[in-house]
Amino acid sequence: MSWLVKLGKQSYSRSLHVKVDIRGIAICSRHAAAPSMSKFEPSQSIPYEKLKENVEVVRNRLQRPLTLSEKVLYGHLDDPHNQDIVRGESYLRLRPDRVAMQDATAQMAMLQFISSGIPKVAVPSTIHCDHLIQAQIGGEQDLARAKDINKEVYDFLQSAAAKYGVGFWKPGSGIIHQIILENYAFPGVLLIGTDSHTPNGGGLGGLCIGVGGADAVDVMADIPWELKCPKVIGVELTGTLSGWTAPKDVILKVADILTVKGATGAIVEYHGPGVDSISCTGMGTICNMGAEIGATTSVFPFNSRMKDYLSATDRREIGEAAEAVRDVLTPDAGASYDQLIKINLDELKPAVNGPFTPDLYNPIAEMGANAEKNGWPTEVKVGLIGSCTNSSYEDMGRSANICKQALDRGIKAKSQFTITPGSEQIRATIERDGYSEIFRKVGGVVLANACGPCIGQWDRQDVKKGEKNTIVTSYNRNFTGRNDANPATHAFVTSPELVTALAFAGDLRFNPETDTLKAADGSDFKFTAPTGDELPSKGFDPGVDTYQPFPEDGSGLRVDVADDSQRLQLLTPFKEWEGTDLEDMVVLIKAKGKCTTDHISMAGPWLKYRGHLDNISNNLLIGAINVENEEANKVKNQMTGDMGAVPDTARYYKAQNVGWVVVGDENYGEGSSREHAALEPRHLGGRAIIVKSFARIHETNLKKQGMLPLTFADPADYDKVQPTDKVAILGLTDFQPGKPLTARLTHADGSTDTFTLNHTFNETQIGWFKAGSALNKMAADLRS
Repeated sequence: MSWLVKLGKQSYSRSLHVKVDIRGIAICSRHAAAPSMSKFEPSQSIPYEKLKENVEVVRNRLQRPLTLSEKVLYGHLDDPHNQDIVRGESYLRLRPDRVAMQDATAQMAMLQFISSGIPKVAVPSTIHCDHLIQAQIGGEQDLARAKDINKEVYDFLQSAAAKYGVGFWKPGSGIIHQIILENYAFPGVLLIGTDSHTPNGGGLGGLCIGVGGADAVDVMADIPWELKCPKVIGVELTGTLSGWTAPKDVILKVADILTVKGATGAIVEYHGPGVDSISCTGMGTICNMGAEIGATTSVFPFNSRMKDYLSATDRREIGEAAEAVRDVLTPDAGASYDQLIKINLDELKPAVNGPFTPDLYNPIAEMGANAEKNGWPTEVKVGLIGSCTNSSYEDMGRSANICKQALDRGIKAKSQFTITPGSEQIRATIERDGYSEIFRKVGGVVLANACGPCIGQWDRQDVKKGEKNTIVTSYNRNFTGRNDANPATHAFVTSPELVTALAFAGDLRFNPETDTLKAADGSDFKFTAPTGDELPSKGFDPGVDTYQPFPEDGSGLRVDVADDSQRLQLLTPFKEWEGTDLEDMVVLIKAKGKCTTDHISMAGPWLKYRGHLDNISNNLLIGAINVENEEANKVKNQMTGDMGAVPDTARYYKAQNVGWVVVGDENYGEGSSREHAALEPRHLGGRAIIVKSFARIHETNLKKQGMLPLTFADPADYDKVQPTDKVAILGLTDFQPGKPLTARLTHADGSTDTFTLNHTFNETQIGWFKAGSALNKMAADLRS
């Protein structure tokens, strides 16, 4: 028999055909949709039977139990019979089921896809308009303003989606990761998304991985996607979440244990009896913020909480089909992990991480003392809940419960208080069920269904730039200047429940588990631990129809980019490698300390230029701290001796045909998946980035654009590099996987130093470098 399984409750949502045999085993899984929309959307979705078959092939080859991560990953291998599989070493060639892109990254991804000359995407793909809506006044006004300001970009994305067979979620639809969870994610899916928090979908038992736009282009072009075989870190959960302790506290603790780079090159796989005490959306929260520990992705095993969520989002049949192959969607008994972390949820306490880094762990009971000891401002200026990490119905319900307790005592929030619904469906449902009205009554402002302040899209007016202050958010990332572009803002991340409680106290030292507040009548009261329904008893309200399907045949449609546009620019291919070692290069900047993608290519107001490579390159490395003077965006031009901005200096070198390198510290490129942090240095004449270590996505992005991401074989060699050095990279004429390169420094006094540089290039990636970029190589292969 055949079942039609909807991916999403709305009549305009995508559908998944799951053919089930008489034993209830899913034997075909094909993406399709209602005839009026994406009926003709192509599919590479792997059926559960195929997943099961591939897993058996690999298990027989490896002769050992498999983790859940391995089952889903190896189940999507392009050639499971012959693929070399060694954790941490092999490069896997995979066939993902879906591609998802948010509007800021989709611009460059679609521009690259257009450059490839391919007429239509080969796998189901979607664009989600969530990054370009600035929080200013409130949801309706901010959305209307964004539609007006960003009309050129939205029109481009809408027309490109229609022409190339991509589903389009209009501005106001919601945040990409919430939309994926509600409509597209399912147990066992392999999905790539051009946003670092794509792992949110692990809350539904899939491997959802953040990538750069060039990776998305590969998949949309039907080229097997390459990923270095991840190690697997197991997190065994026992006990039960209760009281003020929330799912967010699990990942805050894991971040404390692993730090911001401890999971680089690994998948974090949660398991154990404690898993069943966490809701599906709570599991999504934990997976989402796994991006902050450098993880390739994170995942939970299929269980009843996922099945309940699938039913609530009108995908009951998917849950039943997954139940029938539960053995493929859970780890084998005796599966081995490269590292095992154990957390007892009965003992886990609420915490607040920060400031300035998401792994600085402060149990709420110690927060006040830590703040006073470190000189952190204790007044909470703003509390912000929502974002892709914490904007579920359950999150909103628990926060509304705290607000209702406060209202019953006659008090309002002392801090400014903002609420960001994760999707139109969440917005409509919390409006219907009265949560939004409760938020408004305590002084809260409900923002648009978008990323907003989480990514720097916040027109904040209550403090001046440089003014030291504290904000508390339920977001995932709190790097310097991340939310409001103010480097003096101390941003802390925690659960929505704690954000809400701290907004009423207005003080970072408040512990809702033990402390009291004053009611309107002068009496003391203490919040009781919040409660909230996991799923709405009346079902979800889909709200406004915000999805645009694509036509059956878009070949006759045009995608126009104006020659004089300041926001969109067609791409010009990068030059291929000249076939020689790289000599006489200068050091553009030697960066000191943390250098995230926010330092390399800032977001906030720069998001408007994400489709115009030349314009956005004016933000290249303007946040990086120059070791020479410990200032940002101030470097010496090694040819003229003048001090200037980093982008201006890079442009000067490019005009003089002088190549340059960047030297950096540990975990360079930490943070967002934004490939602009790799495109910009390439566009402005950069040739290599030499650092102590890289964040995974950024290293891949650099390779894709024809850059050389290289690491010091001896980290101490970082100290040998002087900003005035001339740099040569030797050994490129015999560039081979596993064979190090050599750096030669010529110092200003004529003396030299040489040392070894490691790389992780394989044969395919070396081909990208020689061709000038992965896109160049793809185009050449298509021509041949």
